[in-house]
Amino acid sequence: MYTPPKHIIAVSANVVNDQGHTLLVKTHLRPDTWETPGGQVEAGEPLDQALCREILEETGLVITPVGITGVYYNATKQLLSVVFKAEYVSGDIHIQPEEIREAEFVALTEHNIDQYITRPHMKSRTIDCMKAKSIVPYETWEVNPYNLIGRLF
Repeated sequence: MYTPPKHIIAVSANVVNDQGHTLLVKTHLRPDTWETPGGQVEAGEPLDQALCREILEETGLVITPVGITGVYYNATKQLLSVVFKAEYVSGDIHIQPEEIREAEFVALTEHNIDQYITRPHMKSRTIDCMKAKSIVPYETWEVNPYNLIGRLF
């Protein structure tokens, strides 16, 4: 009998505010680095909705995903990470202390990124997102009957 593979899907976003500053968080699980906010996608949850939910839960901020800038795979943890570019919409930073130690908008550049993001895999996906000239389309569908729920592009 066929057993489908079990993978974890996570989403994160490079959220930029009106001043061009990037939202970074420091978690309890990885206190040695700042990173872009996000988390695991729940079963049946569209990726863009999972992203909005995770960022709202962790930081109290409302964001709008713009599109996908990269897809990354951690073979050790069987974790597929989808990275979005997103825009800040509203709210003040209010962290959830169970998950997040700190959160703030910083003037992040390629020149100062090492001061914040110390893990190479997180650094590369953040730089990819900062440099992205285009985004990958993303759609969410229901089938039988076919119904387009959402599209980013």
